[in-house]
Amino acid sequence: MTTTQQQPAATPSAGAFAPFRSRAFRVIWTATLISNIGMWMKDVASGWLMTELSPSPLMVALVQAALTLPIFLLALPAGAVADIVDRRRLLVAVQSLIALVAVALALAVVADVMAPWVLLALTFLGGVGAALAAPAFQAAVPDLVDKATLRSAVALNSMGINVARAIGPALGGLVLATAGVAAAYALDALSTLVVVAAFLWWRPPLRQTALPPESLGSAIATGVRYAAASPELKAVLLRAGVFFLFASAYWALLPLIARDQLGGGSTYYGFLLTALGAGAVTGALSLPHLAKRASPDVLVTVGTLLTASVTAVLGLVPNKALAPILLFLAGAAWIAVLTNLNVAAQSILPNWVRARGLAIYLTVFYGAMTLGSAIWGQIASMLSLSAALVIAAACATVIGGIATLVRLPKGEADLTPSLHWPELAHSAVEDHRGPVLIEITYTVPAELRDAFIPAAVAFSRRRRRDGAFGWRLLEDPNEPGRFLEVFFAASWLEHLRQHSRVTKSDAEAQAALAGFHRSATPPEVRHWVGMSHPH
Repeated sequence: MTTTQQQPAATPSAGAFAPFRSRAFRVIWTATLISNIGMWMKDVASGWLMTELSPSPLMVALVQAALTLPIFLLALPAGAVADIVDRRRLLVAVQSLIALVAVALALAVVADVMAPWVLLALTFLGGVGAALAAPAFQAAVPDLVDKATLRSAVALNSMGINVARAIGPALGGLVLATAGVAAAYALDALSTLVVVAAFLWWRPPLRQTALPPESLGSAIATGVRYAAASPELKAVLLRAGVFFLFASAYWALLPLIARDQLGGGSTYYGFLLTALGAGAVTGALSLPHLAKRASPDVLVTVGTLLTASVTAVLGLVPNKALAPILLFLAGAAWIAVLTNLNVAAQSILPNWVRARGLAIYLTVFYGAMTLGSAIWGQIASMLSLSAALVIAAACATVIGGIATLVRLPKGEADLTPSLHWPELAHSAVEDHRGPVLIEITYTVPAELRDAFIPAAVAFSRRRRRDGAFGWRLLEDPNEPGRFLEVFFAASWLEHLRQHSRVTKSDAEAQAALAGFHRSATPPEVRHWVGMSHPH
């Protein structure tokens, strides 16, 4: 059972900049900032290069899609890998891959072999690296800071991304204008090596467990099952999918907005992205104050409506002087929504499934961005840039308004391992034996019967979330009030993992369920293990 990671605090953090007291967080944050600046220089170069290779709105939008599609396709397997292998080594390997992709882009430009599909292919390969790195990095954040500052650390990471967004595009535009596309790619490769060095330096706490690691297929299935049985995570995923699907419109089409609709060059395009990043940084710095006055639900709703308004005005009022102001507001809205959704996801995931849960969140995030980029690029090709932006804004307003009916979770539950289930003599049973049937007997008085049944059904979601299947609640017809709760685990090893997955929040809910039991002894628990048949 993992014991070294920390959980989000249910109370307010110690301050917006408190995580910087951790040396490991300072080093990794700074290195990641430098790497993200290089990444934005590369992305600016790729977006602009595609307008020269093929000015089709669809092809330009596909650059964004090539960045995000791998994360949509691979985030869940990457999250499973990050939960079962050494995250530090994984991060070093994938960041090295990203650096090699930047070198390949630079060489393709220098050798004059760059073409639209070469650019998309290498961009996709870089996206593969990002897909493998993202869940591992997000899941590693609790190893960098203490419990009280985790929320602030998540916000600072978001802010760092947007500081890079404010600096990187401006530098990218400058490098494009003075040194060319190949130089921007080369600088990205160098910046990525900085974060590789930081991860090589970092020594995270050991993630110790008495149980063997899960197989990749089992780990993926476990993550999907957890998400399917977690109402809190499903609420976050719904709100994220709705927002990013429509917010992707101005992101995907921004190179064409800058070039065709506003008549700007590469420097102006970089300036627009700088305004976007500056708004995001301003929004991140304002979030601690805003959070004292408004709930995450309100901030996400306001951010969604502000994004829709900016998108509509960009489509209806193409003005070169007004666009930077609009994108500044869009950046502030973006960081408000992104940070609150990310904190919500972080705060409802226990350590054992953190990377997989965040991977599913990233799958929805980037899946919505990828789908949206393709949709809005196609609409712009069929109709016009203005039409695509206005349609996206209208959909964000209507559908985003409906989505507010689904409330974001508060994330106040204590998700540290409770270890309150009794130790099992697992040495007496082979790990592969299964399935395992677990029986729990309750004696419930007649006056509590009608309250006990729905409480047991509600608690069954926690059982299923952690690996149970075939859950049933049975009553003895000859002895009313005598109930038998039964559920299965796939194997003895999987049931041992269930023991390690139970949190203090689960322990409180289980104690409440056991409170219906009226007997001199606790509810009786029995295990039945499937027989191993000789071949």
